[in-house]
Amino acid sequence: MAKPKIAFFEFTSCEGCQLTVVDSLQDHPELLDAVEIVQFREAMSEKGEDYQIAFIEGSCSRPGDEAKLNEIREKADLVIALGACAHLGGVNAIRNRMPLEDVRKYVYGDKAEWYATYPARPISAVIPIDAVIPGCPIDRNEFIRAVTYLLQGRLPYIPDNPVCIECKLKGNVCVYHRGMTCLGPITLAGCDAICPTYGEGCDGCRGLISAPNIPALRTVLAEHGMNETDIEAKMTVFLTYQRMELEAADHDS
Repeated sequence: MAKPKIAFFEFTSCEGCQLTVVDSLQDHPELLDAVEIVQFREAMSEKGEDYQIAFIEGSCSRPGDEAKLNEIREKADLVIALGACAHLGGVNAIRNRMPLEDVRKYVYGDKAEWYATYPARPISAVIPIDAVIPGCPIDRNEFIRAVTYLLQGRLPYIPDNPVCIECKLKGNVCVYHRGMTCLGPITLAGCDAICPTYGEGCDGCRGLISAPNIPALRTVLAEHGMNETDIEAKMTVFLTYQRMELEAADHDS
């Protein structure tokens, strides 16, 4: 039986998720025997245009990205968003709350007009996707599990639980009791609560759960010493695009 052909693509990102893929495959070489990788710039120079599964890292941040995304969607049977930039717009979406021309001038100076750019978006805003592997970067074990599911003819499954559930299961002391703040109550679990486990509050890189109580969390953050500017900054790192969508939906309703 022919091996499924897999391709990796990158748009606006640091490519850290693809490096995590390379790292994870070193511990699971058996997967390399089960698939044929035809495109993967981080790991190989060869390039094939025939593929069934496409993993895409990075946000769509330029008009020219759309044609390539549509081309990938037309060729691939399955498209998987790889990491926070492809899933959420990532840190690139922070600029979406500022005037685009101001951002362009700040980044490119007097060459601002040389570069085509527009508000950063997740790839699902441009093309239909079949699954997501969240995180910044992705979790290596979750990637291996996702590929295993795909080889079994199943789509990766992400439970709709907050990070707090994983902290409880690991027996972690809540970071709020340690003088820190955390977005765990509104953030999708699946990372094994890695940041709180190692003494850092969650910044929301896996995106929002389906019914996040953002006003309640803002109150908790304020009660723990954060002012409105700091709260907004913390909630903006990874959640800008999702929050703007929620705000637009609330406005329309």
